[in-house]
Amino acid sequence: MKYLVLILCSIFSSVCVLQAQSYNEIVEQAMECVKKDSLVQAEQLFRKALKLEPNNARNALLFSNLGTVQKRLGKTDEAIESYTLALNIIPYSTAMLLNRAALYLEKDLLQKAYLDYCNVIDLVPKNQEARLFRAYIYMQRREYKEARVDYNVVLEQDVKNKTARIGLAMLDEKEGRFQSAMDAMNRLVSDYPQDVSVWKMRANMEWEHGQLDAALYDLDEVLKLDARDAASYVMKGDIYLELKRKSEARDAYEKAITLGVSRAELLEKLKQCK
Repeated sequence: MKYLVLILCSIFSSVCVLQAQSYNEIVEQAMECVKKDSLVQAEQLFRKALKLEPNNARNALLFSNLGTVQKRLGKTDEAIESYTLALNIIPYSTAMLLNRAALYLEKDLLQKAYLDYCNVIDLVPKNQEARLFRAYIYMQRREYKEARVDYNVVLEQDVKNKTARIGLAMLDEKEGRFQSAMDAMNRLVSDYPQDVSVWKMRANMEWEHGQLDAALYDLDEVLKLDARDAASYVMKGDIYLELKRKSEARDAYEKAITLGVSRAELLEKLKQCK
């Protein structure tokens, strides 16, 4: 009987070792699949490892990796669930909070994203990613004072941070300080003369405030940098229509259509060009 117990113990120990090895092997296989972009297989292997040893201490990382794979596969809801399970094990992981918050933003779940960004900032007050995205959420809520605080915290660390500078320019415009907003955009164009987005933002701001010729100039600069920017042609068409320059408006819309904009989308505007 004594020998039988020893044999059973030995067999049990061997099974445990094999099981642990199997878990590690599966995880390694999953990571290799991720490297090779075999994401469907990677997802299956991560799930297999989690099922094999549901209480393994490494499972927080596995859930996080699974969430990242699911995000890349476009499975947003499943990815959020995986990150949540990871955070249930390691609730103070800023990386996992940021990953989940980004997915909440993608689904327009602003309050949930906001809470995750707040938690990151509580843990790391100067985290730039969390500050910038929380400021964006404040902007959507029209909580401009709070957004300005977050942008300024970023600029205290990185005085040239483009996103924060654009955010403050937008805040100035929304709060009625148009000249201050334009001064900020002028500095951005000067600092980033090859950045299409900065030229387009200034053009849009000029258009909204009736500076139509200046807006057209900026859009021409955009198209020198990116001749296939269809949105800029649409904006040019809109401005030409406002100026009653119908022939030029039609030409701009037709060019946008050749670059991929649906004719149906521009049909009403094209009718106004007659």
